[in-house]
Parts: sequence; structure tokens; C-alpha cells
Amino acid sequence: MSHRERAAQALADAGIVLTAEEREAIELADFGLGDFERTGLAIVVYVNTARVCAKELVMLPHQVCPEHRHPPVEGEPGKEETFRCRTGSVHLHVEGHDEIVLHPGEQFTILPDTLHWFQAGDEGAVVSEFSTRSRDESDVFTDPRIVR
Repeated sequence: MSHRERAAQALADAGIVLTAEEREAIELADFGLGDFERTGLAIVVYVNTARVCAKELVMLPHQVCPEHRHPPVEGEPGKEETFRCRTGSVHLHVEGHDEIVLHPGEQFTILPDTLHWFQAGDEGAVVSEFSTRSRDESDVFTDPRIVR
């Protein structure tokens, strides 16, 4: 089963219904590191307008989204995002906080321009992200090798 098929199945198992077009459009982000199973995300974007964004993030067991921040862009303060765990668990590492572990039904909001990274637990995770406008190309990663 491909990574895209695995992500679609994880979403279906979480009770999240996708259209055929959404399934085909699942983005597999490896951040330019070429090791998706260790560092990456499967992403479904429902909406990303000038004001709001809604996504599903699907993570394999222990998969990491590397440390980054969402800086101010064009007079806007940067992306504010809320993560809500749907299945599995996700370990958030947010500047100024001890480790935050989210289980199904729990959520946490990360303020704009705040350094953070996250990792799925033993079962992987499905996380819904609700945020202000997403500008992935403007994200600043700690690891200079990362390309978004």
C-alpha cells in the first residue's frame, strides 16, 4: 500500500470522509529530506484562503514534522494554528512550554512566529489543523536542509 493510500485509510478509519479528488490530492511532504517515513506528513487541505485554513495531517508511528515557525508576512503576524488530535497521539514541542501530548479530542493552539515541532506516538496520528492563512513557502525551519 502506498503512503497516499495509507493516509487515506487512516483518515477513513478516523471517520473522516474524503472525496475522490481529495484522496488523489493528498500531499506527501518529506521536507526535501527524502526520508518520508521518519520525517514527513501526509496533508489534506480543505481550504486555504486569505483568512482561514483547514487541513488534516496524517502521521506514521513516530514520524516527525521538523522544528519551524510561521513568521510575519506582508504585515500579517504569521500563522496561528490549532491542532486537534483525532486518532493516535501527537507530542508537541512548543517554545515556552513543556512537552504537550495530545490524545483524541484534545487540542492546543500555537501562536504566530512560535518555534515548534511535533511527533506522532506509537500508533501514528490523525490531526486536524485549523489556522489562519497558511503560507508554507514562508515557514522558517531550524534545519537549513529543509525545503518546503
